[in-house]
Amino acid sequence: MRSQNSIKNTIVSMTMSIVTILIGLITQKIFIKILGTEYLGLNGLFTNILSMLAIAELGIGSAIIYSLYRPIAENDKEKIKSLIEFYKKSYRLIALVVTIIGICIIPFLGKIVGETNIQENITFLYLLFLFDTVASYLLTYKRSILYASQKTYIINIVHILYLVLMNTLQIIILVLTKNYVAYLSIKIIFRILENVVITIIANKMYPYIKEKNVNKIDKETEQSIIQKVKGLIFHKVGSFIVLGSDNIIISTFLSVTTVGLYSNYNTILQAVNNLFSQVFSSITASVGNLLVEKEQEKSYKIYKNMLFINSWMYNFSSIAILCLMEPFIKIWIGGKYLLSYGVLVILSLNFYIQGMRKTSNTFKEAAGIFHEDRFVPIIESIVNIVASIVFLKIWGLAGVFLGTVTSSLVLFLYSYPVYVYKKLFNRSYIQFLKEHFEYLFVSVLCAVLTVFIIKNITVNNNFIQLIVNGIIVLIVTNLIQYIIFRKREEFVYVKNMIKKVKEKGKSKCKN
Repeated sequence: MRSQNSIKNTIVSMTMSIVTILIGLITQKIFIKILGTEYLGLNGLFTNILSMLAIAELGIGSAIIYSLYRPIAENDKEKIKSLIEFYKKSYRLIALVVTIIGICIIPFLGKIVGETNIQENITFLYLLFLFDTVASYLLTYKRSILYASQKTYIINIVHILYLVLMNTLQIIILVLTKNYVAYLSIKIIFRILENVVITIIANKMYPYIKEKNVNKIDKETEQSIIQKVKGLIFHKVGSFIVLGSDNIIISTFLSVTTVGLYSNYNTILQAVNNLFSQVFSSITASVGNLLVEKEQEKSYKIYKNMLFINSWMYNFSSIAILCLMEPFIKIWIGGKYLLSYGVLVILSLNFYIQGMRKTSNTFKEAAGIFHEDRFVPIIESIVNIVASIVFLKIWGLAGVFLGTVTSSLVLFLYSYPVYVYKKLFNRSYIQFLKEHFEYLFVSVLCAVLTVFIIKNITVNNNFIQLIVNGIIVLIVTNLIQYIIFRKREEFVYVKNMIKKVKEKGKSKCKN
């Protein structure tokens, strides 16, 4: 059942990501054409600011989803009801806190945004973003039981419908009215509708969560959640500063237009990252269910298999980004929106490092390891801010992202081997480094050979160049990995898993 849920969640999640990528690219192209790069930069900037306010969530959602694993496995309905009720009350308080902090930021908007030619009132636009965020907190809590029950695919199916309908209407509104306020209003309306639909589904699947006779959660569970939240506060702060501060730094030290140029690259990076991230987010609940059984060797074997898949995917995708981004940008929105090749190299490197954290992070979250390494993200965020600003002065825009790369290594080279690898599997730090540097060596080898071949095969047509680059990346990266890994236990596992999925698919088709 655990494997079936993981496969089902992954397939639906991957489908959702592909739909998201396609419709997102179409919407953004029309957005730039009608409203321009400055509006796109403002969109990205306000999204980052609101991501900062998400710190107020304190990680309560993650802590409660972790706390739901055992009662769901044991069908303890009373405890599930208590946790859902606690979640609801917590999120209502968070909505209030986010509203207050969001309003307090308003006096500083002029400094953060800088001079712009945007016609609408900046404060009013910001308030629309704020309302969208606050409204989501009031209605999202019941989806937690679907996540913890390994039914992420249901949430993703609803999200696909939400994206298709919302973006279609946004495109129509942009073409007909060229009105940015109407564009944002549609997003708010559909966000509320999506949460309402998921709430209705959760109520129908688990009708007991609607019952009014709910006991207060027991002291032991409450203390466990509070301890995890204390740790998650630091992770939330660190995660925002490392991953969410780039646009604010770029806007403050360079310009909101530069934020807009970067937003085009970031749209593609996030789309590809989300596509592969679905594999890991879809199986987090299954890993949590596995760790409850406390079988160390079995857990480590699953970890190694996941890390192998993780490496193969992000090796291929980071090299694809490096080799396909420029011709794609030229075809998609035009050559004038290109950033320097140096910036692209750093972005690809950062994408790889962030991607290679997925497996360790999946086990970390599933195991509820939030408190133990709570101070690491603070160190990471301090390194990020200092390094990004210092490197920006030296290398410009590329320096901002090099600062992010530098700070990411703090978590990668310390927190994961010490608090995940050793704690869950009782393996040494040296073994962790050996496994990851082996994958890094293969990735560097693939990148060097692929780029060398592509640089020596150039054509004048952007579309043909994109296809040629894509074929080279597809063949070279996968062939090298196949040659090196074909006899490894992890490769055999993946090959057998694919065979089983195909056989089940054929069996269902016959039935």
